[in-house]
Amino acid sequence: MQHEIKTFGGLKDSGYQPKSVKDEMRANLRKKLQSGAQLFEGILGYEDTVLPDLQRAILSRHNIILLGLRGQAKTRIARQMTELMDEYIPYVAGSEINDDPFAPVSKFARERIAEMGDKTPIAWLHRSERFGEKLATPDVSVADLIGDIDPVKAANQRLSFSDEAALHFGIIPRSNRGIFVINELPDLQARIQVALFNILQEGDIQIRGFKLRMPLDIQFIFTANPEDYTNRGSIVTPLKDRIESQILTHYPRNIELSKRITLQEIRLSDAQIEKVEYHPIMLDLSEQIAVEARESEYVDEKSGVSARLTISAFENMISAAERRMLINKEDTAYLRISDLWSTVPAITGKVELVYEGEQEGPKVVAQQLISKSIRNIFKQYFPDPELLKKKKEKNPYQQILDWFSEGKHLDLLLDAKEKEYRQALDKVAGLKNLVQKYAKNLEERETYFLQELMLHGLAEYSLISKNRLENSFAFNDILGAVFDLGSSDFDMDDFNEEHN
Repeated sequence: MQHEIKTFGGLKDSGYQPKSVKDEMRANLRKKLQSGAQLFEGILGYEDTVLPDLQRAILSRHNIILLGLRGQAKTRIARQMTELMDEYIPYVAGSEINDDPFAPVSKFARERIAEMGDKTPIAWLHRSERFGEKLATPDVSVADLIGDIDPVKAANQRLSFSDEAALHFGIIPRSNRGIFVINELPDLQARIQVALFNILQEGDIQIRGFKLRMPLDIQFIFTANPEDYTNRGSIVTPLKDRIESQILTHYPRNIELSKRITLQEIRLSDAQIEKVEYHPIMLDLSEQIAVEARESEYVDEKSGVSARLTISAFENMISAAERRMLINKEDTAYLRISDLWSTVPAITGKVELVYEGEQEGPKVVAQQLISKSIRNIFKQYFPDPELLKKKKEKNPYQQILDWFSEGKHLDLLLDAKEKEYRQALDKVAGLKNLVQKYAKNLEERETYFLQELMLHGLAEYSLISKNRLENSFAFNDILGAVFDLGSSDFDMDDFNEEHN
C-alpha cells in the first residue's frame, strides 16, 4: 500500500502527486457526486438548501463561513468535511506542521530534506488527524492561533529570538494541509481577526514583528450566529472579504423533519428502548414545545432555540416514565401527558429569555410553552373548543363538563401505578367514549393516553380547571374551582396564572 512508503525517494518512485487540501477535497467531492455516494451523514433537512451551497463552495476551492442560530449542525458539518480528504497523506517525519516533502514550509523540513535528500524519512497522516478547531473567545491570543517565540527552546538550543527555529507554532500552522475551524468567529477580538488576513490570502504570518513567509495549505471554515454578526460581536470587513462563500443554515422546516432529527440524536439505554414505549403524539408535543419557544414573546429570537431542546426534553420524558416503572416495580412503562412536565429542566437550560421572560421566571415560561404545545396538538385530534363556540355547535365535551360541574374532581398522581392511573381516568363520565369516537382501532393503553390528553386539552382551553400540585394534577370544574376557595386543592395564584 502507498502509505507504507518510508522515504522521500520511495515516494517519488511511487508516482505520488501532491495536491493542495482544497484540490484534494474538490477531487473527492467530484467522485462522490458522480457515484451518488452519501454526503454528510446524519445532516437532515439541508438537502436542497445548505448542502448544495456547500458543495459549490468546495468545488470552487473557497474558504467558508456557516451562519446560523444555535443547534443548526454547523460544527457537525465542519467536522464531517474531513471525509472529503484523502485517507492518508505523506509528510516529513518529525515535522510539527505536516510539511509536504515536495514543498516543505518549515525550517526543520527544509533542512532535513537538504541534508538527507531521498533518504528523508516519511510518515503518513490519516484524514481524521487533519482537523483543527478553536472556539473563539475574547481571551484567544495570536500566540494561541499562530504562534510565539519560545524562550525555553531558544535557550536550550542557543538560538536567537529572530531564528525561525525558536518559534512555537500555534494551532493554525499545526493544521497545515488540513481543515481548521473557528467557531463563533464574531467573539474573536478584532485585532486577532486582523492577524488572519495574510494567512488567508498571502500565506505569511507575523509573530512579535518577525515576518515569516509560510504558504500554509489550509481549508478554513468559520461559524457564526448571524445576529452576533452585527450585534454582540462583528467580523471585520477585510476578513469577511477574504472568506469567499457565506452559507446560511436554518432550523427544520417542519415538525416531521424535527422528529427525524430527534429520533436520530436521542441517546437511550437498551433498558429504556426495551421497556419504555410511547404514543407518537408525545414526540409531536415535544417538538411543538420548540416551535412555541421560537415564537414566544418571552424567548430571545436572536439567540434561537436549539434542536438540542427537543432531544433533551424527549430523553427526560423517557427517563420520567422509566423512573415511575422502577418505583412501582412494574415491567414496562408508557409515556403519559403528565411526563411533559419533566421536560422543564431541559427547556430552561436551552432558551435565552428577554427581559419580560426573566420577569416571569424560566420555570413559568417553560410551563407556558408546554401548555401551548398541548393546546395546539390537542385540536389536531379532537374538536377545537374555540371553533365550536364560534359556530355555536353542540358541545361534544358536555358530558365531561357536566361530570365536573356536579362537584366531582380528579387527581392524577404523577407516579401512580398503571392500574391506579387507569382507574382514575375511568371515573370521568363520557371521557372514554368520546376518545373512542374520534380515534379508532386503539389499543387499551392508547385509549387511556388520549383520555389524559383530552383532560389536559380541555384545561388549556379553560373548559375545566387544572392545578399542578407537587406530585399530581388536580382537575376540577372551572367555576367550582373559583368559588371553592377553601379547598386544599385550589390555589388562586395558580388559577390566575393558568387562565389569564
